[in-house]
Amino acid sequence: MKKQLTTALLLLLMITPCLTWAQKKELNQARSYIKSGKEKELQQAEQLMKGLLKNQKNRENKKIYLTWFDAVRALYSQANERLYLKQKQDTAQFFDLNHRMFTILEALDSVEMHPDAKGRVHIEYRKKHAEILNSYRTNLYNGGTYHLRKGNLKKAFDFFEFYIDCDRQPLFTDYKYDSIDTRMPEAAYWATYCAYKQNDAVRTLRYRSLALKDSARANFTLQYMAEARRWLNDQELYLKTLEEGFRRYPTFNYFFPRLMDAYSQKGEYDKALAVADSAIAACDTCEIYLFAKSTMLFRLERYGESIKVSDQLIAIAPNLAEAYFNAGTSYVNLALKLNERKDKKQIRQLYQKARPYMEQYRKLMPKEKEKWGPALYRIYLNLNMGKQFDEIDQLLKN
Repeated sequence: MKKQLTTALLLLLMITPCLTWAQKKELNQARSYIKSGKEKELQQAEQLMKGLLKNQKNRENKKIYLTWFDAVRALYSQANERLYLKQKQDTAQFFDLNHRMFTILEALDSVEMHPDAKGRVHIEYRKKHAEILNSYRTNLYNGGTYHLRKGNLKKAFDFFEFYIDCDRQPLFTDYKYDSIDTRMPEAAYWATYCAYKQNDAVRTLRYRSLALKDSARANFTLQYMAEARRWLNDQELYLKTLEEGFRRYPTFNYFFPRLMDAYSQKGEYDKALAVADSAIAACDTCEIYLFAKSTMLFRLERYGESIKVSDQLIAIAPNLAEAYFNAGTSYVNLALKLNERKDKKQIRQLYQKARPYMEQYRKLMPKEKEKWGPALYRIYLNLNMGKQFDEIDQLLKN
């Protein structure tokens, strides 16, 4: 047994120097490639370093990361020069090189944070590397907008996220991007937009707080948040987001109809009516708000008020059919509430008032027989209008 252990130890001792020698050889070769400045050789230098890092034992070696960075930085500089001189250059590749520089030096910074055998942490390169990368950081944002314009939403999201994530990286501790970089909320908005367009609920919500600070687009951010919560079937937060969105942007066309629908489905007509009133306060000539109020008053059986709002709406939009239906049906329902023996005169007056509304509704919506047919049947019956009654009776029978 001792002999076997001794043999294994000797083999290990023999292999380790070989590995170190091979590592040095590839590092020297990569540096030679970088020194040449030729694009193909710079690419070879990068591949050599990536190959070394596939070995777990090499991942604490700072020289590998530094050499890799030098190769990529040289490639980036060449690509940047070609773009500046308007020579042939793949723009997506240019932005990818920029992105890769951040990946490399953030990885190196993580290596530097590992304590040594005595528990000590020695940060050697952070300040220098943060200064270098800070000068390139704008192109993370530009890379995001480039891919956004091209419709590459996944790529665009990755760039915007990397731009935002710099604030979280220990490498950039001294830069306080969250408080000094005014573009952060805008990057968060575009990241949110990209995720929303991909129907990715989790990523849509990832940067919501920061995106809401982009005041010019906060209404859309709230819309994307609401949709994401609906996708996640989180009804409580979906409703809260609609409420917040409507409170902040009462005339934005997304929140009002969905909030009205949410309250209506729960039978909370009083809340829906309050929403309609708030909307009307923001725009008292908007047809959709007046119609919603008329409908909620009708559902609350406040028929007189519903008629009043319907008349107001008809004055603004004389061809809006449903306003006539609400008013006409309200008069019919008021008549139905009265005593047929004691209130004959008043009942007749109510049906007389209902008639022009329902006839106009029929004129505007001739195919909605199931709605105007029974109402006109009752109206003509109670007004003793035989000819009109016979027509409706025949229509309903058919």
